[in-house]
Amino acid sequence: MDFNLPEELQILKSTVRRFVDNELIPLEHEYRPDGEEMPEHLLRPLQEKVRALGLWMLDVPPEFGGAGLDLLSRCIIQEEVSRTAALPFRANPLFGPDVRPILFYANDEQKERFLQPVIAGKLSVCFAQTEPDAGSDPAAMRTNAVRDGDHYILNGTKRFISGAGRADYAQVIAVTDQEKRARGGISCLMVEMKSPGVVLEKQWHTMMGDAPWQIFFDNVRVPVANRIGQEGEGFSLGQKWITSGRIKGHGARSVGIASRALDMMIEYSKVRVTFGQPLANRQAIQFMIADSAMELHAARSMVYECAWRADRGEDVRNLSYMVKIVATEAASKIVDRSIQVHGGLGLMKELPLEWWYRQLRSIRITEGTPEVLRWRMAQHLIRNHK
Repeated sequence: MDFNLPEELQILKSTVRRFVDNELIPLEHEYRPDGEEMPEHLLRPLQEKVRALGLWMLDVPPEFGGAGLDLLSRCIIQEEVSRTAALPFRANPLFGPDVRPILFYANDEQKERFLQPVIAGKLSVCFAQTEPDAGSDPAAMRTNAVRDGDHYILNGTKRFISGAGRADYAQVIAVTDQEKRARGGISCLMVEMKSPGVVLEKQWHTMMGDAPWQIFFDNVRVPVANRIGQEGEGFSLGQKWITSGRIKGHGARSVGIASRALDMMIEYSKVRVTFGQPLANRQAIQFMIADSAMELHAARSMVYECAWRADRGEDVRNLSYMVKIVATEAASKIVDRSIQVHGGLGLMKELPLEWWYRQLRSIRITEGTPEVLRWRMAQHLIRNHK
């Protein structure tokens, strides 16, 4: 077994790290997103540099003009980019338009109508699955779409939908067969946000500074031609995307945050002197550093293994649960320790620590709480125990 990254991935990692160190971390002194979109005068020059590095549209297949990187490569990039607090939390446009992966399962005609315009930046799409009574248990969703000739009649409510206010279309996951539900009765519909009956009811302002929407669908007519995949495939398509999101968006992001927080903890402990000695000489501080290094190593190893297995086509659902739990909880503890070592300075917005503290508290809940994921893992282990 070889636990070293292949040479090309080591080069990728060092390339992105230099970009982050030279271009993004210096921005922290003049710009902190706190849920807002990055201003154009800052974003455009950075995007041009990303293009020059060949890192434009990372997960978009080459035939559509993207880099077509595998999940492990994207995790490495996400880890390095997450070391800075100078990028928006929810929608990071640094590497190009946000292309919702479900669109790659569209037919040729749909790719012309939806995928190509999204890649070109002419169309914006949000993903709508979570509901007031169906967050961690999406199979319990109530939003339903009833077939009426060549249309579906869509009714229901979706909550905490990021980007809905600026989206042209929503990828709505809805029940199309009440009996089958998660076992072949949930479909994905592309719903035009300007359709009659689509109502943006409320924005929910979060601790991260972003404000996702609640959307109400009242007898909205959606063409059957707007269904992505076959009827009943929506749940599995959504879960594929969420699984990769747990690995990259939660796992690799947490590792990147924890990595810089640990570096800051060590650096500050060496220069901060109390009672005639640097903090680095105190055993209590040394234990914090050692514990953080162990937890970071474990989390990073799990992220890399899970991404590698996913790229090999293995079923990594349960491993992705472990990744999300271990990485987010480890990073939360590491950032908390780093704040503690920095003392009062750690509470100040001049440092990125408080921003990461809130960010990690948020992603520990999104796309599956630790409690629900532990429960799912236990069910799987018990059911398959021999």
